[in-house]
Amino acid sequence: MEQPTPNPERQEKARQYARINRRLLLVNLAISSGYSLAWLLFGWSKQWSATVQAITPNVWLQVPLYLLGFGGILYLINLPLSWSESYHLPHRFELSTQTMGGWINDQIKGLAVGGGLGLLVLEVIYAVLRAYPQTWWVWATCFLLFLNVVLAYLAPVLLFPIFNKFKPLGEEYADLVERLKRLGERAGAHVEGVYEMDMSRRTKAANAALTGLGRTRRIILGDTLLREFSPDEIETVLAHELGHHVHKDIPLLMGVSALLTVIGMLVASWVMRWGVPFFGFSSVGEIGTLPLLLLAFGAFQLVVMPLANAFSRWRERLADQYAIQMTGKAAVYATALVRLADQNLAETDPEPWVEFLLYDHPSLGKRIAMAQQYSKR
Repeated sequence: MEQPTPNPERQEKARQYARINRRLLLVNLAISSGYSLAWLLFGWSKQWSATVQAITPNVWLQVPLYLLGFGGILYLINLPLSWSESYHLPHRFELSTQTMGGWINDQIKGLAVGGGLGLLVLEVIYAVLRAYPQTWWVWATCFLLFLNVVLAYLAPVLLFPIFNKFKPLGEEYADLVERLKRLGERAGAHVEGVYEMDMSRRTKAANAALTGLGRTRRIILGDTLLREFSPDEIETVLAHELGHHVHKDIPLLMGVSALLTVIGMLVASWVMRWGVPFFGFSSVGEIGTLPLLLLAFGAFQLVVMPLANAFSRWRERLADQYAIQMTGKAAVYATALVRLADQNLAETDPEPWVEFLLYDHPSLGKRIAMAQQYSKR
């Protein structure tokens, strides 16, 4: 039996799409880091920090006021790039179905949610910076880990519905729901329900996910996946997600993230200890040190990103193997991956350096080849 392969024309478009996205990523990185560095070198951060302190002596109010100037300007500078990356480019490659009004609405919602969460994080970090200038990085990491767990629990019921509509699968999918719930039971994952998400409002891409923790854990299927994929294919895709549950990947990845965060915060504390007197700040707890904190922590994250991605690729390979062994449908899984590559315009065979640096999943070409090898056995 002939093995399915990705469409050559779609793959050529996928390569072009990926190449442009990588360039936009580099431009975004250069703009953000250059902007933060400029605020330090030209003294803008110190000046704006002094202005904020003159406006109000309340240190809790100084954080949002500083963020309004520093973050607001950066947001406006990046807005054309964001439009190109998330609206123009997907439309150019016929991947997006979103209207301009819908994109603007998403920007407003994202700014409100991201800005609110970002402000909360900065308020806590600068509170511990002021209270514990020597050991702040320990307490900041503990808070970020706690926040990650809370968000993982609440996101399916509080955050996701802000951006998408969810509804339980109807009677027409009763057989599929029962099949997926049985799959979850076999994996030892209690699932609160199976929901359809209105992905088609924004994109032609397809996806599925197992989200939430405990009582908020649920299976989410994009309506694009439901329309275009067979029940067997959906079952294998969901089995991959359940593989992460079986292998305890969520707590494991949280642990790795916590380790990298605490090391990154420690490195940032060393940099800030040097940078505070160098750039003329009064203390590490002064809000004007924010660009220095972002640069130090961001540089560390960039350096360790290949290591973190390599770890993630290993866990994803294990989840692929679990999906194949759990369902016994290697050929079906290979077909599903091929269809996902074509529908999502995903490059199957990126250059090795690209996969090493940027991919947190093995390339789709390797995943398809592995499933096809299993099917031959």
